[in-house]
Parts: sequence; C-alpha cells; structure tokens
Amino acid sequence: MKTTTAVISALLLYFSVGAISVQAQELTTDDQIASAALPAPADRRAGATVLGYDNTGALTTLRSGSNEFICLADNPADHAFSVACYHEDLEPFMARGRELLVQGVTGMTRIQTREREVVSGALAMPREPRTLYVIEGSGFDANSGVITDAYTRWVVYTPFATPESSGLSTEPSEGGPWLMMPGMAGAHIMITPPRP
Repeated sequence: MKTTTAVISALLLYFSVGAISVQAQELTTDDQIASAALPAPADRRAGATVLGYDNTGALTTLRSGSNEFICLADNPADHAFSVACYHEDLEPFMARGRELLVQGVTGMTRIQTREREVVSGALAMPREPRTLYVIEGSGFDANSGVITDAYTRWVVYTPFATPESSGLSTEPSEGGPWLMMPGMAGAHIMITPPRP
C-alpha cells in the first residue's frame, strides 16, 4: 500500500491533469452569486451564503444565506475557473485552507498544517460526513447562466475514515467513489466522473 505522502502527491498531480487553464474573468456581483451557487443541489441554491470577491480582490460575503450551504465564487486572480459549495460545518477547515494559501503555504505543507490543527483541537472539523460540490470549467456565460466546459466532482469529508471503516479503495477511480487521505482528519470520499 502506498504511503499517505505518496498517495497525496499522486492525487495532487491527478487533479492538475485535465484542469482547464483560462484567462481571468471579471464577473459582476450578480454573476459571481449566480455561478457560485451552481454546484449546490438545485433546491439549496437560492438560500446559500455566497462568498466572492470585491473590486480590490478581497474575499467578502456577497449574499447572506438562510440554509446550511456556503458557496465560493471563482477567484479572478488565478488562471482556472472553479466554484464550490459545501456544508457550513466545513467553513473553519475551508477558511483555514484559504488563509494558508494567502500566506503562501501550499501542497503537502498546507495539508499537514490543517491535519495537525484538527488533531490538536485548534481547528474545528465535523465528525459526521459533510459534502463539498465543485464545478470547474473555462468560464461563466452570464447570458445563458451556465459554466462553459463544466466538469463536476463531489467530495464527502469523512474524518479519519480508512479503507477498512469505509469499504472504499484508496486508488483513484474515475466514475466511482474512492477514499483520499485515509486515516487523516481530512479524509474524504472522492466521486470523480470521467473527464470529457
């Protein structure tokens, strides 16, 4: 069985392959809200809180929600288009990840930092499964309200799950579920359809 570090390194490469590189797209506040909410289940979109970017590039709350979903607009400063929605209980974990990226902490160091903080109790992480929905693409077409070249994947966080406790393989599987980061605080089930 591969070591955790080797598995994570392979997976970081796996998700960088096939990612669509795009030019930065400046979206209006309304377009950020519309595109950011698309990954959420249809019946949860209208009530989701939406985080997005102001004209200085700072992350801010664009819309306060009324349900358990938080949606994150595309970051216009990078060269990929990606929006995500997740259960509010994941926000401390997600916010810490964003904070570390701003500090220049990436890759394995970022993963290990959050792992240590969850294990120590310094960073909250739900113990029950919580889902993250992600859509990547080449941009957002405001006229049609769709993400172009959209690719959707789902992540179900199951902290400290193992192949034995979950019954899942740790080998990447396009189209089927598999377990990433087994035994770790950030363990999660990946559901990755084949890329078009």
